[in-house]
Amino acid sequence: MCSKWDNDEVIQRFREYLRIPSVHPDIDYGDCVEFLKKQAHDLDLPVAVYEFVPKKPVVVITWEGAQPELPSILLNSHMDVVPVYEEHWTYPPFDAVVSEDGFIYGRGTLDMKDIAMMHLEAVRRLKNAGVRLKRTVHLSFVPDEETGSVDGMRVFSESPEFKDLNIGFALDESAPNLHPTEIMAFYGERTSRQIVVTCRGDPGHGSLLSSNTAGEKGGVQINVLPENLSVSFDIRIAPDVDHDEFDDMILRWCREAGDGVTFEYVVKNPQVKNTKIDGSVPFWDVLKNVVADMGYTIKCLICPGATDARHIRRQGIPAINFSPIMDTPMLLHAHNERIHIDVFKKGIDIFENVLKAVANVP
Repeated sequence: MCSKWDNDEVIQRFREYLRIPSVHPDIDYGDCVEFLKKQAHDLDLPVAVYEFVPKKPVVVITWEGAQPELPSILLNSHMDVVPVYEEHWTYPPFDAVVSEDGFIYGRGTLDMKDIAMMHLEAVRRLKNAGVRLKRTVHLSFVPDEETGSVDGMRVFSESPEFKDLNIGFALDESAPNLHPTEIMAFYGERTSRQIVVTCRGDPGHGSLLSSNTAGEKGGVQINVLPENLSVSFDIRIAPDVDHDEFDDMILRWCREAGDGVTFEYVVKNPQVKNTKIDGSVPFWDVLKNVVADMGYTIKCLICPGATDARHIRRQGIPAINFSPIMDTPMLLHAHNERIHIDVFKKGIDIFENVLKAVANVP
C-alpha cells in the first residue's frame, strides 16, 4: 500500500524495524542486530553486541558526552515481541502497513519498537543539530523481555559490561496514554511470583463421601477423588507489602488447610526498591519539569506488570518507565496493535527534550 509517508525517512526506519519478525517463540535476533548496527553506523556511533546467553544478543549504542566521567543515561528497549493471531488482524502484523488515516499497523508498534525508535530518532536529531550533551547516553536493546527477561536484562544488568556503563539514570517503557496530555510514569513495580499449591489426600470413588480427601482441601475432580490436586497462582505483590510476611501468610494458609498441603515457588522474584520521586533524584525532577514545560503532566504509578526496569533498579540505579504515546488506546499484545504517525512523531519531540534535559544534569 503506497502512501504519502513512503518518502519519510523517519517513518521508513520505524517500519523497517517493525518488519523484522522478532516474535516468540524461537526468535532469531540476527536481523534486529544488523538493523541496529546500521543505525549506529549512520549515526557514526560505536556499537557493542554482547551474548551473555547464546543466541540472545544485547546491543548497546553509545553517544559519548562532553563529560564522560559523569554517570551516564541509559535508554532501554527490548527487541522481542509477543505472538500474533494473524487471522484477526486487518493487515499482516509484520508488514508495517500505513492506513489511509495515518496509523501504522504492526506487532511492536506500541510494545516496544516504537520507544526504541523514539530513542534513536531523538539522538539522531540532537546529534545532527550539533548538540553535545554533558553525560554519555547509552541505548540498549535487549532480548526476551516478554518471557521474563531472564536471558536479557537480568543477566545483562548483573554483568561487568553493564557496570562499566556507569549508569546514573535509566528510562524504560511504560504504556500508551489514553489522555492527550497526561503521561503515565512507573517508578516501581509489583513483584511477580508464581506458586503451585499441592493438596494430598486419600483417593477413592467420586460417589463416596470419604474424609481427608485432596478435594476438600483444594478442589474436586469429576467422578474421582484423586490422591493429589494442584493449583497454580500468578501473584503480583505490591511494593509496600512486607514480602517475608507474605510468604508466612501463604505458609499459614496451607497449614490451616490440613495435613499434606504444601506450596512451592515456580518463580520467586526478589523485592526491588522503588525509584524515589521525593526530590532526591535530580534526573526525575528535571524530567518532570521539562515535560511540564511542554504542556504535559506526569501521573506517577506502580507498574502492575513487569518490565526490564526492575533489574536496573535492583542494581541501585534510579529508573523511570516513560512512554510519551499520547491519546492512544491500550493495545499492548492485542490484535491490530497500531500507532498513529502523528503520535509517534510527537513522542520523538518529547524524548528529544527529555534527553537533552536529563543528560545535561550537572
